[in-house]
Amino acid sequence: MNEFLLEFESIRILSAVIMLGVASFYDIWKREIHDVLWIGFGAFSVVLLVFDPNFSESATSILISLIIAPFAILLWRTGMFGGADAFALIVLATLAPMMTLTNSAITPLTALSNGALLFVFPLLVNLIRNSISILKKENIFEGFNESKFKKSLAMIIGYRAKESNFGFAIEKTEGGQKKLNITFHNAETTEFCSSKNTWITPGVPYILLITGGFIIQLVYGDILMNFFGIVV
Repeated sequence: MNEFLLEFESIRILSAVIMLGVASFYDIWKREIHDVLWIGFGAFSVVLLVFDPNFSESATSILISLIIAPFAILLWRTGMFGGADAFALIVLATLAPMMTLTNSAITPLTALSNGALLFVFPLLVNLIRNSISILKKENIFEGFNESKFKKSLAMIIGYRAKESNFGFAIEKTEGGQKKLNITFHNAETTEFCSSKNTWITPGVPYILLITGGFIIQLVYGDILMNFFGIVV
């Protein structure tokens, strides 16, 4: 029985990885994920629960994991990320509820919090890219009359792109003067920038961060909980 339960858990984890992998592929390729993916894997999670030999425990884990649902919907409705990201977190909670291959403690929010911490890497990429451009004597702020603080912030959240595919503009023109327009961009309603040679902030596919956060959850656990556990 224990071996069967272990195999059943492996099916859940593998299904979650496949779902997130397919979603990540389409998000990078088309920046669009069809709802059929979430409906299909959501239905599959119901089938798994029905045939789960440890039904009551699994049902309880799913109910606890679905604590993520209101957070995901709130982040979606406020434009912090897209509907696909919210659906991914909700279906993930039913498909592989709070699962890890380690002995580390995790929470229903672990995949989300791990993914949020991974967001630092795109920011580092922007900073490195801009620093290299400056070292190459490129005038990346040509035509701008902005404070050092705003320029420094722009170097972290974006870069001057020759082609602005899948990026949101962070510059505007006022009275013939270029200005940095560092504002919040709603992930659901803001259009991608189509201008050339302009400052943009990359539209990072958050589904990739969720996928990374889940994989870290599997092999390491909760980054924040482990960090604070070490500190304490």
